[in-house]
Amino acid sequence: MGSATLCQLALRGRRVLGIEQYNQGHSLGSSHGDSRIIRETYFEHPLYVPLVQRAHALWRELEGRTGNSLMTITGGLMIGPPDGMVVTGTRRSAIEHDLPHEILDAGALRVRYPAFRPTEDMLAVWDPRAGVLDPDACNAAHIDVARATGAEVRWGERVIGWKPDGDGVRVNTAVNSYLTNSLVIAAGGWSGDLLPDLNLPLTVERQAVFWLDPAGPRSSYALGQFPIYAYEYQPGDVCYGFPRLAKGVKASVMHAGEIAGHPSAVRRDVGAADIEQLRAALRPILPELAESEVQATDTCMFTNTPDHDFIVDFHPGYPQVLVSSACSGHGFKFASVIGDIQADLLIEGRAQFDLSPFSIRRFGEHDRSD
Repeated sequence: MGSATLCQLALRGRRVLGIEQYNQGHSLGSSHGDSRIIRETYFEHPLYVPLVQRAHALWRELEGRTGNSLMTITGGLMIGPPDGMVVTGTRRSAIEHDLPHEILDAGALRVRYPAFRPTEDMLAVWDPRAGVLDPDACNAAHIDVARATGAEVRWGERVIGWKPDGDGVRVNTAVNSYLTNSLVIAAGGWSGDLLPDLNLPLTVERQAVFWLDPAGPRSSYALGQFPIYAYEYQPGDVCYGFPRLAKGVKASVMHAGEIAGHPSAVRRDVGAADIEQLRAALRPILPELAESEVQATDTCMFTNTPDHDFIVDFHPGYPQVLVSSACSGHGFKFASVIGDIQADLLIEGRAQFDLSPFSIRRFGEHDRSD
C-alpha cells in the first residue's frame, strides 16, 4: 500500500518521500514472494468488487508503464458446500455486480480439472477474471515508477515516531527528521508501534505457505492449465492455492496461524504440524497434491482487524495523517487501487469509493492524543 501510494502521488506531481525500515524486497512483512491471488467474484463481501475491478485496470496500467508482466489471468475456482461461506458469498457478489461466472457441480469440475476430486456434495463457482499477481515485481514496479517520476526512497531507515507540527507533521527516524504536509502510515503489523494513541484492535497472525511437487503429470498443474482456487474445507475455514510456479505448486491454509504479540515475535520456522494441517485441508479436494513432497516453505504475517476489513482513514485527531493497511490477509490484490484512493484522499480530500467500511471509528471513538 505504501509503495502504490508513493507511486500515485509522484505521478500526480507531488514531492514525496517513502521511508522503509528494512531493505527493498525484504521478507519480514506481508507482501513479499512470488504470488498472490487476484479474484473478482469476491466471497468476503460485494463491496470489494468495484475495488478489485479498478485494481485490475491499474495493474495493467502499471504493466504498460514498466513493460513488465505483473498479473497472469488463470481463472479461479471458489469451491465448497452449496450453503457454505465461499460458494454463497461468491454467488452473491457475482449476482449483485452482474459478473460473468459459471456454476460447476462435482462431476463437471472433475472433467474440467482432473486434479480436483470433489465429493458429490461440493459446488464450484468459476471466476474467469481470477489470476496470479507477482508481489515482488509489483512492489518493484511501483517503486521504479515513483522514483522515475521524482519520488525519493529511504531504505533501512526506521521511523521511531511522529508528531504534529503546525498544520504538518514532523517524522523522526533513527537517523533523520523530516517535516511534511501529510503523512501516510502504511506500516502493516507495525501500525500499533506508530499509532499507540489509537489503540487499534489489531492482531498479528503467522501464515505458513508451501510449494509442493505433485508426482502426477506436471502439465496438470501448469500455469495456463490449472486455476487458482479457494476451498472451504470445513465451515468458515479455507485453504487456497496456485498453478505450478518456479518453486512448485503453492498452497496454504487461510487464517490458521498462531497469534504473535508483535511482528518481531512471529515464528519463522515451518514444521511438521504446519504441513500436516495443509495436507488435511487438501485431501478431500486435491488428494494427489495433499501427499506431494514439499519443495519450499515460507512465512509471512497477516495484520487482522476484528471484522477482517481494511483500514483506510484519516487519524481522528490529525487530519494530516492518513492511516492505511491492516489488510487481514486479503489485501495485496488491492494495493494498486488503495494507492490510487489514498492519493485522491490526500490531494482532493475525497475518493471515488465508499470508504466507510474501512473507517477507524468503527472500532469505537478515539480521542485526540495529547
